Parts: sequence; structure tokens; C-alpha cells
Amino acid sequence: MTLRVIAIDGPAASGKSSTAAAVARRLGWAHLDSGALYRAITLAALDHHGEQGAGSSSSWSAQRIIGLAEHLPVRLVLVGDVFRPEVAGVDVEEAIRSERVTRRVSEVAAIPEVRHWVNVQQRDAALRHAAGVVVDGRDIGTVVFPDAPLKVFLTASPEERARRRLAQRGGRVDPNELRREAAALAARDQADSTRAVAPLRAAADAVVLDTTRLSLDDQVARVVALARDRLPG
Repeated sequence: MTLRVIAIDGPAASGKSSTAAAVARRLGWAHLDSGALYRAITLAALDHHGEQGAGSSSSWSAQRIIGLAEHLPVRLVLVGDVFRPEVAGVDVEEAIRSERVTRRVSEVAAIPEVRHWVNVQQRDAALRHAAGVVVDGRDIGTVVFPDAPLKVFLTASPEERARRRLAQRGGRVDPNELRREAAALAARDQADSTRAVAPLRAAADAVVLDTTRLSLDDQVARVVALARDRLPG
């Protein structure tokens, strides 16, 4: 049986989730945002263990975080054609986008045991949806689904990614703010690319797509064309 998974990776603000969601809709597949599960676990840790932070001597140890995720539970639930994160049976899709979660999610996602737990949940979710799943993240093609028949690595210049991120927030894009955001994204790229656990990189057999000068519609069309070529039917 062919694994019907499209793995879409790339740096922060490269448009992974928007592209993956649109590709899934075009193909009639499900969409799974791996970052949502990391955010859901972070939300659970903040709500139940406080703000102390990760580390073996704190209440944010790997064992306690995973135990909490299993007990509540933290899980992915298929709603329509989108996998939504739930904590203790509650849809937390909006709550996980809060600033308090954003500040701490990288800390939690850097814990090897947490990454392993999340990877298992993602694989199980994809196998439950035989029609096909588009998964986006930072290590989907290299670690989570290394056998995916289509792997795409989206990239764009830090300046363009910063412009897109600020435009999403609305209002006029201030040049100074743009420079600060671009610098922050470049620093995030460096950290993600050099981390010891599942570093950000394109899989050897990934299609690298520079979207700096592409519209969302253009990049979606390119990925859909690749999918129909490699995964017909």
C-alpha cells in the first residue's frame, strides 16, 4: 500500500500551513499541522504545570509533560478534513495561538522525548486517513515521514517572510519593523538549522520551492501538480 502523505517543510513564516491547507483542499485530502500538536502540549504544560520551564529538575520534565499529554489527553481529532488539536476533549485551535504559548513552544519542541511522542501521534493520525494527508512542519520529510512519496521544502528570503508575517497582522508595514522581523526570522532559521534534535533541512529527495516571488496560488498549483504526478487517483 502506497503511503499517501505529502510532507511540506520549511523555515518559520515560509507559508507551510497556508500552502498545505490549500493543497489538501484541492486534492480532497486531510491537513495536519504538526506545529499545532506541539502548541497543544505547551498549552497543557502551562495550564497544569505553571511557568517554571523545561528541565529534568522542574515540573516541565519530559516525563511529566508526556504523562500529562497521555492523561488529559492531548490528541489530534479529524474534523471534516482537518486534524484539530484537543486538550481534555476541548478544541484548543484558537487557544494555542496565544502569545504565552508562542513564547514557550520552541522550548517544549526541543525536548527529544516530546518530539518522539508527537511523531508517533502524527504517524498514527496519517494512517487512519487512507485517502491522503498533507502534513507540514520542520522535520516531516526528514524524520516523521521519510518514506513520503512527495516531499516539498518551501523557502523564501527572510525579508519576504517578514513582509508576509507583518501583512497578516494588518496595517502598514513599517520599514524598521520589517528589518527587525527579518532579523528575528534569520536568527530562528539559524537556531532551527543547527539544533541537535531534528534540525531544519530539506530531505535529499525533496523538491525545493523558493516562494519569494510566487503567490500562494502559484505555489499551491505547483505542489498539486507534483502530487497528481506522483500520487494519481
